[in-house]
Amino acid sequence: MSTTRSDGELLRAAADGDRRAFEELYRRYAPWLTARLRGRCADPAMVDDVVQETFLAVWRGKARYREDGDVAGWLWRIGARRLIDALRGDGARGRLRQALARLRHRDEASAEERVLAGVEHGDLAGALIRLSPELRAVLQATVVDGLTTREAAVLLGIPPGTVKTRALRARKQLREALA
Repeated sequence: MSTTRSDGELLRAAADGDRRAFEELYRRYAPWLTARLRGRCADPAMVDDVVQETFLAVWRGKARYREDGDVAGWLWRIGARRLIDALRGDGARGRLRQALARLRHRDEASAEERVLAGVEHGDLAGALIRLSPELRAVLQATVVDGLTTREAAVLLGIPPGTVKTRALRARKQLREALA
């Protein structure tokens, strides 16, 4: 008679080096995590790499689970952070590119700053709700997640030019709604 171990039991056993517990945890959550991440990134190879990196972090003990949390949510947070890192190209080249972009635009107020400055004169939440789902998705990727146009394009599975066009349309609609 075989008993099914809880997620917490599997995590504790895996942390102690129990390979079978780790494999069971992987079988239980890897397909779910893959499906969730594929909803955020159109590149299946990148998603597969991120899932592997997520579970490697668990196996190597680099990710610490607090006993009171939800295992699925914990794995999702690890995977989502690793996906964003992968999309940003979190290496030295990516950091250099980000630093140069900040220097190039440091004297200009960003469109987001201009919109936020207008919040006191309008209903930002209402204006965001009135945007189409496509425009909201681009704003979420570029503003909330802080991705570049290219990274947002990969995440959303659309060409970079479409990301730019939708971002411009979204900002224009927000400016009009908040004016």
